Amino acid sequence: MADPFGAGEGNLFKQVLGLHAVARAGRRHALSEEGDMSLFKTVRPNIVQSIRAFRVPELADEAERLGQHFLYANCAQAQSKAEVLETIATSFQLPKHFGKNFDALHDCLTDLVSRSGAQPGFVVVLEGLPVATKFDKDARETLLDVFRDAAEFWGERRVSFRVFYSFA
Repeated sequence: MADPFGAGEGNLFKQVLGLHAVARAGRRHALSEEGDMSLFKTVRPNIVQSIRAFRVPELADEAERLGQHFLYANCAQAQSKAEVLETIATSFQLPKHFGKNFDALHDCLTDLVSRSGAQPGFVVVLEGLPVATKFDKDARETLLDVFRDAAEFWGERRVSFRVFYSFA
């Protein structure tokens, strides 16, 4: 009998890891198809919408279940455009050269990411966007337009990009 812990094909640990990898790959493939059981069954694949009845932990779990990127930024402490963009940049781990303006954010959400290869999809949460003098309605709408443009960009590439937001 082969040594179950030794090198080679008889290694029990290697066999178990191999079986787990096959099972994970099968689950990932089965779950990557958004079906009737998906939290997103009523949510278009490329949309920017109010978070409403969704809860952040549920959105994170669903992104993981579907094998998609989950990006979260809590902007509740921000009071200005610069602070909102800084919070997003830090939370999303944007490159250090990020220009902290809406055009640069758009570039980071689209061009830079698309150049890194095939993407599985995105679930983005912008929680607590400020309602403040230094981040007024026009600034909020411009920010959401950047995410709408990114959703359209990814939609053209058949990659889901769902954004959920709330106001502070």
